[in-house]
Amino acid sequence: MEKSIETIWKEGFLNDDKLIAPKVNDLYNQKSIDIVSKFKRMYRINVIGIVIFSFIILPVSFLVKIPYMGILVFILFNLIIVVNRKTRKELDKIDNSLNSYDYLIAFDNWTKELIAVNIKFSRFLYPYVFISLFCGFWFGTIGGDIPGNILVNRFITEFPNTPLILGFPLVFIVIILLILLFLALVGAKIGEWDFNLGYGRIMKRLKTMIADMEELKK
Repeated sequence: MEKSIETIWKEGFLNDDKLIAPKVNDLYNQKSIDIVSKFKRMYRINVIGIVIFSFIILPVSFLVKIPYMGILVFILFNLIIVVNRKTRKELDKIDNSLNSYDYLIAFDNWTKELIAVNIKFSRFLYPYVFISLFCGFWFGTIGGDIPGNILVNRFITEFPNTPLILGFPLVFIVIILLILLFLALVGAKIGEWDFNLGYGRIMKRLKTMIADMEELKK
């Protein structure tokens, strides 16, 4: 009796000593390459986008008179670029001569490390972005009037008995600290959501393919 397709797959799938199902192996090998190649392509496009945006936002911030924000965001984006270059080097170290299952497992482990790094980084990223926006508003144009001082003077005039710390209203400090704490707490979730938004479909395909391979290998 002829063997069923499932039996052929189980016996021949990813087995270097058997050639019972070469077409099945070739199919999964090609799918594995396609998934990783697509991820690399998207990852590269995102990095290029960050580079371009970092060099756009700096001059634009001077034009709209919030240079402090532009400078801080420019520094942040270039830090992201450095981190991404390091993680990309780790991706390139994955041995593509492995069989498709081991190759995808290695790639999956790399993506898990990438997600973990992004989650940790996001806890600082979003508070930093808030500080950048705050500084952009507060200090205004370099060499010009400081909007923050104008706001503080108006607030003190309106509430003369408000407690001050180094000339800064205590209520302002409390609000800023609460916002930073909130962003630090939710930053990990935002970072995870942002990653899934960009790469979620690829990650779903990756997990599905690995699950199929493991099922066939039983």
